[in-house]
Amino acid sequence: MSVAEKKAVMVNYEGMFLLDSGKFAADHEGTIAHLIEILEKAGAEIVAHRPWLDGKLAYEIEGHMKGLHYLVYFTMPGSGMDVITRSCHLSDLVIRQMVIKQPQTLFDAMVTAIDPSSAPEAEAPAEEAAGTEEVAGTEEADVDAAVDNDAAVDNDEG
Repeated sequence: MSVAEKKAVMVNYEGMFLLDSGKFAADHEGTIAHLIEILEKAGAEIVAHRPWLDGKLAYEIEGHMKGLHYLVYFTMPGSGMDVITRSCHLSDLVIRQMVIKQPQTLFDAMVTAIDPSSAPEAEAPAEEAAGTEEVAGTEEADVDAAVDNDAAVDNDEG
């Protein structure tokens, strides 16, 4: 790593990689390792990653009718973008890629959503409060279902 790369500003990125779903199904660990290797070669530090959607594509892309969308959140100097683009074009696993710059607040929220174990400590009480609201919402749904069932019984009797 050169002196210029060490002083480079790290930028937050979200990467959506369309992978060959057949190759992912055959060797998912190897496919993920290949993708992470591409990113690390460009100087990226992976923060969170996970498969997002596997399914039929809207149209054929390079002979593929199915694909797996894989989300990766990482930090990297902007100079690494050319390396990622070139490596993805040369890879037989990556069909398409899209990498966008993320503001810090959105980046943190998405990383927390994908990988809750990487959440900052300050956000833990907020998650607990959200959990109690979900329980309350579930109880309300149960009450609504009970009312609907009672109405159905009343209709059957009349």
